[in-house]
Amino acid sequence: MACNIKDFSAAADCDANGKGIITVTDVDGSGVKATVSVYLESNGADAKLVGEETVVGTKEGATVTFSEDWAPKAEYRVHIKAENKAVDEDISPNLITKDEACSAPETPPTTAPPTTPAPAETPKESATPSPSESTTPAPAGSNAPSPAAGESNLAETGANSNTPMIAGVAGAFVLVGGGAVFFGMRRRGATRA
Repeated sequence: MACNIKDFSAAADCDANGKGIITVTDVDGSGVKATVSVYLESNGADAKLVGEETVVGTKEGATVTFSEDWAPKAEYRVHIKAENKAVDEDISPNLITKDEACSAPETPPTTAPPTTPAPAETPKESATPSPSESTTPAPAGSNAPSPAAGESNLAETGANSNTPMIAGVAGAFVLVGGGAVFFGMRRRGATRA
């Protein structure tokens, strides 16, 4: 048995991930080593070399696979060069890819487990925490709520609060207002005298 170009075939398929592949199969039972070269064709000329692999044929068929994100109806030239020089030619005709490109397999939509509504909170009678409630504040510089958050009617205070700025502005207004009253009263006393 001798190596023959008829022992080789090529196909364009999609892998399990929806990526394009070109597979070349060698059913030469003589076990001759051959180099398989795959070229993308454009206007009758080689546009690019997709890849080159060596294959040793078997009666059952040995395959080499090339990763190629092929476009629909693209043309590929597959060249075979056997080690014993019995074959040095292209698989004829050139490989033409399918009418539709590969696409990622559809994953079934995941369904979220049903949610149960949270029980309604009953208002507490006093604003002071009971001994069983923790009032430990969160560590300084942390935005994490204290352990009592959600269990207490007390307001949470945080490091990023605007309270100091608001208090400072209010204090400034009080001082300005007090100064205006003081100077107004003093002026009134000066004009009456």
